[in-house]
Parts: sequence; C-alpha cells; structure tokens
Amino acid sequence: MIGPTGAVRVMVATKPVDFRKGMDGLANLVRESMAANPFDGSIYVFRAKRTDRIKLVFWDGTGVCLVAKRLEDGEFRWPKIADGVIRLSMAQLSALLEGLDWRRVRPMETPAPTLSG
Repeated sequence: MIGPTGAVRVMVATKPVDFRKGMDGLANLVRESMAANPFDGSIYVFRAKRTDRIKLVFWDGTGVCLVAKRLEDGEFRWPKIADGVIRLSMAQLSALLEGLDWRRVRPMETPAPTLSG
C-alpha cells in the first residue's frame, strides 16, 4: 500500500457514509462524527452501504490523501454497524483492504530489549 507505514493510528467509522463525499467532506466527518483532527497523521476509514467499497482519508505531511477501493468480487469484512469508531492496527488495515477477516490478525508480542552489560 502506498501511504503511511509503521505505528500509525487507524480509526474506522462503523456507520456507512455517503460515498459521494470527497476528501473535504470526509475530513469534515472526521471532525464532526469522530471528534478527531483529520490532519493528525492518523488514517480514517469509511464504509459505504454496499460492503464492497471503502475510502481512507489521511494527511501525509504535504496534503490530504483520499484512497478509494471497490472489490470486484466479494466484500470487505466490516464491524457491526453502530455509532462510534474502532481502532485497527496497520496489519489489520492491510487485511481489511485485501478483503480478509481483519479480526483474525493478532499483534505479535515482542519483548522489549534489555541492556546487556
């Protein structure tokens, strides 16, 4: 995926939105519905009523980016429709974008290194 990598916060709006909205309209939804700053470097994920469509909005340091994807076969695995936002890891977002079940992706537990000596 082109875009942010590493430890980036990923926030998913659980209610479907009007997919006629572009980057400005979705950035306003981030402010109003998610009570967040669309320019904080986080990735904000939106779903359509049809489960085969997804849009992402994020600030890359130079401008607002809009990524849209429609699956030709299948559907994205979405959380239950409810008010609110859920948080995903980058690995879970990658699985979601591939049409896989992101709930099966678990973070690896890596112990912090210790100083020797």
